[in-house]
Amino acid sequence: MHQVVLYGTPFCPYCTAARHLLSAKDVSFDDISVDSDMDLRREIMEKSGQRTVPQIWIGDTHVGGYSELQQLETLGELDTLLKNRVELDKTDAI
Repeated sequence: MHQVVLYGTPFCPYCTAARHLLSAKDVSFDDISVDSDMDLRREIMEKSGQRTVPQIWIGDTHVGGYSELQQLETLGELDTLLKNRVELDKTDAI
């Protein structure tokens, strides 16, 4: 599984924006569609506490939606979060 997971729908503009931001940063991510799986959608709502998509996780850290992802990028914190997660993944593999 990738370190970054995006739960969303194919036509949601915020999901699309989040995909573009992650792709522009060369970040590999699992893009999991919840549009036709109501059980998964309900599970993600319970796990995140949010009713909207996208819902994004970096490792075990729930980032939130596109607005929160963009805010991390604007503040220069997204790269740090991604870098720390990669270092943790490498440590776990040892």
